[in-house]
Amino acid sequence: MSLSQRHLALILITPGLVLVAALFLYPLCFSLISAFSKDGSFTLEWFAKAFELYSTDMVFTVVIVVTSCALTALAAIVIAGTLTLGENRYIVGTLRALYRWPLFIPFIVAAQCMRTFLAKNGLMNNSFVSLGLIEPLQAVSFLDWRGIIATFVWKQTPFVALLLAGALASIDRATLEAGRNLGASRLRVLIELALPQVMQTLLVALVLSFVTMLSVLSVPLMVSGSQPTMLTVDMAFRINAYGDYATANALGVITYLISAGAAILYLRRGLSQEAPR
Repeated sequence: MSLSQRHLALILITPGLVLVAALFLYPLCFSLISAFSKDGSFTLEWFAKAFELYSTDMVFTVVIVVTSCALTALAAIVIAGTLTLGENRYIVGTLRALYRWPLFIPFIVAAQCMRTFLAKNGLMNNSFVSLGLIEPLQAVSFLDWRGIIATFVWKQTPFVALLLAGALASIDRATLEAGRNLGASRLRVLIELALPQVMQTLLVALVLSFVTMLSVLSVPLMVSGSQPTMLTVDMAFRINAYGDYATANALGVITYLISAGAAILYLRRGLSQEAPR
């Protein structure tokens, strides 16, 4: 007896559905129930405790991630624009060969690299002292919020630039050439003609980067060990130091809601573009 295409499709997708249910949906439901319950009764006690202890870290997390996304977008536009519209083949070739390297570096290795680079006696300050730009006593450590942002931007820019450069390469070159023939500079062609056509791709890449940076633990833990810090560090601290899974799950739900905010902005933009005019 031969299987119909419907039954064959169900057999093929069943292992994937089982894995999603076991590794994502079950832990998610368990965390939600734990965050909203105490001794079998509904409660918001864990959320009140989370806001009382970590409200500053919540604001800090949002500011760090939003700022990192903005700087990542700016750096990715510069790189992708240079790769697409650049006319100096040496600069374009060098940039194309170098910009993807951080893609293959894990976040924990990137954090360690930044610790050795941005520390008070790190490579950056030692280079400035050797060049005579600053005195040794003027060296300042950047292992704080600035180090977190620098690590996130350095790590996520190649991902966004890769998607953006692909989208820019696929648009109609005649429009860009027409703009150049009419006397527009490359910067104006990039901003006014090219970017509006690939804004959806840029938004998707930034939403994915937003969620990725929101979930990273190693970077805030290794680069900036002082307060305020990001919510991932607070969740790990509640579990490892106190075994307080309920408050950690409440912080997890708050992180879900922050991620959902980014997803809603993306979906609203997508629906507004698909709506009939």
